[in-house]
Formats: sequence, structure tokens, C-alpha cells
Amino acid sequence: MPRYLIERTVGSLTREDLDRASRRSIAMMDNTGIVWIRSYVSDTEGKIYCEYDAPSADAVREHARRAGLPVDRVTEVALEISPAMFR
Repeated sequence: MPRYLIERTVGSLTREDLDRASRRSIAMMDNTGIVWIRSYVSDTEGKIYCEYDAPSADAVREHARRAGLPVDRVTEVALEISPAMFR
């Protein structure tokens, strides 16, 4: 299944805001084929960067719409590399 990175501009969020948004996201994943891998929050930039496995970029966008989450950019990952691959 393809992997995607999603960039979201969210401004300043409290941990309670993040909790609510995360729970909405999870609730909207049923029967979509989407798997949330992890997210990174940048308070200084007001952004969240999310990693998902999903059938398509359109499925990611539809999931976000249904969950009420912003989407600035969806990027499909072509290749995943890590330092462990070069040791």
C-alpha cells in the first residue's frame, strides 16, 4: 500500500485540541483502508506532519475532509531510507 506524508497548517493547538482531532481522525478510518502511522507536531511552525498508509492521495484527502482536518499537501513516498540501510 502506498505511504503518504500529509502537511497540515493548524496554528496553535492545545494538547486537548490534538487529542480531539486525533480521536476524530481515528473514528473516520473505519473501512477506508487508511492506517495512521505517526504524526509530528511543530508548535513553532503551527504545523502537523502526518504519515499514513492509504489506497490513494484522494482517500487521504477524503478522510481529512470527513474528520474536519486541514490538508495543505499530500506527498506520496517513493522510497523510504534509513541510516541502518548503510551500515
